Amino acid sequence: MMDQYRRGWAFRYLREAKAEMEAAQKMPYMAPSLALEAMRKARNAIYYSLGEPAFIETLLRDEIAKNPQTNDSVLKFLIELEGTVEALSHVEEVNSDVMLKQVSILVNVATDFVETLTQEKYSQ
Repeated sequence: MMDQYRRGWAFRYLREAKAEMEAAQKMPYMAPSLALEAMRKARNAIYYSLGEPAFIETLLRDEIAKNPQTNDSVLKFLIELEGTVEALSHVEEVNSDVMLKQVSILVNVATDFVETLTQEKYSQ
């Protein structure tokens, strides 16, 4: 069961991810940086719902080094998520529309993930 502290942070990061995504849609000239920030915040919401983010990041780095082709579906998702955030943070030219669509999907997945683990419906 998730404690109130982590639950609060998970929902806070979800709110912030959605706000960053909406801002990116309204300000196309800032879309790449806002979309990337939304993606990071969605990732952090997932991490807080699983435990301490620093521990999750360490676990992922260790697991990627040992076994990047895991059969565990949650671990595989987290590894792919981390890889996507890392890859997009180094891209110089992006198609904002495509990136916003990917971020929207990730924010929705993060919302589902957090709602499932908290057993609570997210509301803004």
